[in-house]
Amino acid sequence: MTATRKHTALPKAQILIEALPWLTRHHGKTVVIKFGGNAMVNEELKAAFAQDVVFLRHAGLKPVVVHGGGPQISRALDRHGIVSEFKAGLRVTTEEAMDVVRMVLAGQVQRELVGLLNRHGPFAVGLTGEDAHTLSATRHRPEIDGEPVDIGRVGEITGIDTGAIEALLADGRIPVVSSIARSQDDGDSGHVYNVNADTAAAALAAALGAETLMVLTDVEGLYEDWPHSDEVISRLTASQLEKLLPELSSGMVPKMEGCLHAVRNGVNTARVIDGRVQHSILLEIFTDEGIGTMVVPDEKPHAQDGQGEP
Repeated sequence: MTATRKHTALPKAQILIEALPWLTRHHGKTVVIKFGGNAMVNEELKAAFAQDVVFLRHAGLKPVVVHGGGPQISRALDRHGIVSEFKAGLRVTTEEAMDVVRMVLAGQVQRELVGLLNRHGPFAVGLTGEDAHTLSATRHRPEIDGEPVDIGRVGEITGIDTGAIEALLADGRIPVVSSIARSQDDGDSGHVYNVNADTAAAALAAALGAETLMVLTDVEGLYEDWPHSDEVISRLTASQLEKLLPELSSGMVPKMEGCLHAVRNGVNTARVIDGRVQHSILLEIFTDEGIGTMVVPDEKPHAQDGQGEP
């Protein structure tokens, strides 16, 4: 019986040993994770996400979570009788809608996520980009058909102060950041902007000198030739990604632009992974196979086994 028990337990030991090179490489490193998509609304996936993030913390990494809340915001706007409108892939955010956005992100989505993480210990601390001037922004005016369009209180990040986040990380905490930014202009009566969470996560990853940016999505990764093929590109360089950007669907553009910004500003790898898969974060960081699409800087040498190099 003892021999049987040893034999049964052996695969568990092999899994742990497989993770060792990645544990060694990532120990003490900051990992920024953009939480969104189906993982944000499915109860089992939310619980698995919280377990993954706490596991990273116990494994010696420094996770930072950045979140938006598109589905929750849309539902809340409906309840308030405010029509959801999108232009250039971004939510048109009136003054009235901004109040709802702020309430949902900081008062609902963030609170729930902090609560899930803190089931495992006193780790998570919630803040918005407003707190300690973490994110500053000016009004973003996207171009449609070559003309700038006013989409309300949607912000373009102009400054980042990582002091509060770094203090929390040094204290062993897990910062959970809502993608709201303060106005860069002190004379701006509106005070805050709604910022795309993919963009905010990428900007924070670069400012923090993170090892990795991870963006959870509702697809397997970046497809080779969608919709004609469902073959996922496992790895590509910044230059290769830049060439693909004009061909991407509007939903993938901010995610992949964020990955490009991150790896061109000091982040070693940026990964788009399938948030519909339980424990996808652990699979991506700690296994040979990896999942999703990994973007690397142009000068980075080719990976050997798996998506990442130990």
